[in-house]
Amino acid sequence: MLPATWSRLSCRVLSSRGQRTLSLFSSSGPSNWTKVVSDAEKIVGYPTSFMSLRCLLSDELSNVAMHVRKLVGTQHPLLNTARGFVYDSKNNLQMRGLIVLLLSKAAGPSHAASDLLAQDMVSGIYPSQRNLAEITELIHTAFLVHRGIVNLKEWTVSDGPLKDMQFGNKMAVLSGDFLLANACTGLAQLDNTKVVELISSAIGDVVQGLYYENSSNTEENSLTGGVDVATWEEQAFLSHGALLAKSCQAAMELAKHDKEAQRLAYKYGKHLSLGHKLNSDLQPFVKSSVGEPVSFSLSAAPVVFHRQIVGKERWHQQLEQAKTLRNQLDYSKLLAAVKSEKGVSSAVDLCCYHGNKALEAIQAFPSSEARSALENIASAVTKF
Repeated sequence: MLPATWSRLSCRVLSSRGQRTLSLFSSSGPSNWTKVVSDAEKIVGYPTSFMSLRCLLSDELSNVAMHVRKLVGTQHPLLNTARGFVYDSKNNLQMRGLIVLLLSKAAGPSHAASDLLAQDMVSGIYPSQRNLAEITELIHTAFLVHRGIVNLKEWTVSDGPLKDMQFGNKMAVLSGDFLLANACTGLAQLDNTKVVELISSAIGDVVQGLYYENSSNTEENSLTGGVDVATWEEQAFLSHGALLAKSCQAAMELAKHDKEAQRLAYKYGKHLSLGHKLNSDLQPFVKSSVGEPVSFSLSAAPVVFHRQIVGKERWHQQLEQAKTLRNQLDYSKLLAAVKSEKGVSSAVDLCCYHGNKALEAIQAFPSSEARSALENIASAVTKF
């Protein structure tokens, strides 16, 4: 259940005195986010943008890449995913690995770790924690690739030749499975059964979350009422938060930190992920301008809040009013309907709640550059 207090929270977020706020979605342009990532990478002494380079340059994946090149000129979404690995000006695809490394550095060595382990540390991070960050990114990347699979039942002539879509789907399945296999191999090499259990359960959570997401992210589901806010939050955690939360906990386990440190790391990853998801869902509602083409998911957080506020009957009426003569949804009309009520402000409040909870969790760690970076990232997800 949602805490009763979140709706009364403002977006005034806790932060260290004298620290500047770093924004994930700054209006000043992509260069600001690039600098944020660059600064954070300097703290951990590791360029996370090349975290999966050893895997991506392997002979096996090189063969896959040669086949993927055949998709150039088609409209298969796998190409957009591949381009994002090279350059994505809006979001950093390696953010999860970076946060695992920052948390590892912020926590430092535990009292239970031997002096021999401390000698292996580089920039305050154990090699096993760096490997875990790579594994986390490989798993996330694998699911991104798998998301690029096209539903051929919804294929139309405007999407391009059917054979291109079929070939692209085969490459998406093969590439994603290859990355997951590499992640599982690296996971076994960590030689820690609890970490294997944590990350394995996270993979299961993501699969379950994506199943729920795909089943609810349809117009038909919205017409029948859709999910409530509490259910939305549970599903969003499974698909977007479980991997980071359990990876943060696993990083503490690898350094032999106690259960309390593991709990706080898990809490930070969980609330940061949910705040980031809410921020992403809110973008079309807070950034859209009059006359611009609008597109958003009917399972986005502001829509879920709006549907719960106005009730099922009125929501059905608004959907009908937003339909065009061709029986397609006019998203600009639907956007205006959602913005006319408190769905957007309620989603903003919940985003601020999760940002504050993430900041609350990180306060228990010693003051350091790494902790300041984590605080700034948590503050950033509440900025619009």
